[in-house]
Amino acid sequence: MSDEPGSAPIEGLYAVIPAGGAGTRLWPLSRASSPKFLHDLTGSGRSLLQATWDRLAPLCGTNVVVVTGEPHRAAVAAQLPQLPFDALLAEPSPRDSAAAIGLAAAVLERRDPDAVVASFAADHVIVGEDRFAACVREAVAVARAGYVVTIGIEPTHPATGFGYIQAGSPLEVAGAPRALSVRSFVEKPDEATAAAYLATGEYRWNAGMFVVRASVLLDLLAAYQPTLAAGLRAIAADPARLPEVWPTLTRIAIDHALAEPAARDGQVAVIPGDFGWDDVGDFASLAGLLPKAVDDLRVLGTRAEDVLLRDSSGLVVSSTGRTVALLGLEDVVVVDTPDALLVTTRARAQEVKAVVDRLKESGRTELT
Repeated sequence: MSDEPGSAPIEGLYAVIPAGGAGTRLWPLSRASSPKFLHDLTGSGRSLLQATWDRLAPLCGTNVVVVTGEPHRAAVAAQLPQLPFDALLAEPSPRDSAAAIGLAAAVLERRDPDAVVASFAADHVIVGEDRFAACVREAVAVARAGYVVTIGIEPTHPATGFGYIQAGSPLEVAGAPRALSVRSFVEKPDEATAAAYLATGEYRWNAGMFVVRASVLLDLLAAYQPTLAAGLRAIAADPARLPEVWPTLTRIAIDHALAEPAARDGQVAVIPGDFGWDDVGDFASLAGLLPKAVDDLRVLGTRAEDVLLRDSSGLVVSSTGRTVALLGLEDVVVVDTPDALLVTTRARAQEVKAVVDRLKESGRTELT
């Protein structure tokens, strides 16, 4: 580990990695049994989960808690052998992000009353890790002043697939020169509204990154979602009660349960994120992350020489070893797995989830 100033782990910081969701827009590569965070989607040799660990370890050492579904406990443990046994929390069933992040915060609150938790999803790609680390350090300084802090991504285009954060006036917090107050969180807009947001310079993408003292998170939940907060603290006090209490917890996203009401009460801050970020939300997004293998072709999981290309472009993802031939197809997406084949275009990539819904409706859940 480097001895350069600012490179040491941050005392009292605990990273929380929610590792959930099936990544249905990346079907058939990502499935409920093997979601996208367990896959290497960048060709780096590390899964998205492992890359998240690699990014956070320099900031907090082994102070990492992963929250995942019970079916994925063994796979997460295998991918992260450095993770302490008691730092892997398994949800009996999905209860959305407020319960997942809140459970980790409640456990950490009991271990360290002054703990600052930094929650980052297991399935995002970040470029510019030094800039990311600098943002986290500023966020921790603001969190210690009592705020809920989010890192807002600088928008590159009027995206309609993300929520937005409206920033307000500068905050004067030592160690955080870029900190701004948050006026509001805004739901996913249409393209015209998103373009209007970008024109003001006040809005940033909401990537679901939160840094906050564990006790502040739980106390605010107690104010906005008292039943949820009480249940989480009850589980942390007596883990044996998890099977009994967990099904009773309110199923709600952390944005709705905590961030939005806290912003209305003037208790949320944002650090502008000046690093590259991608949530790998569909195959169009994935294609943009991969280098060109041949001409305008991106390839993952197979050799470029196993793709025969003529007057074609797009993305090929294969785990079968079969040769794939493309003839006269522009911007195509081909995903070849042992039991399912997807052929679509980058323009229709967001609609892959509908295929998964159709499979579920027809009872073919073994494919989802």
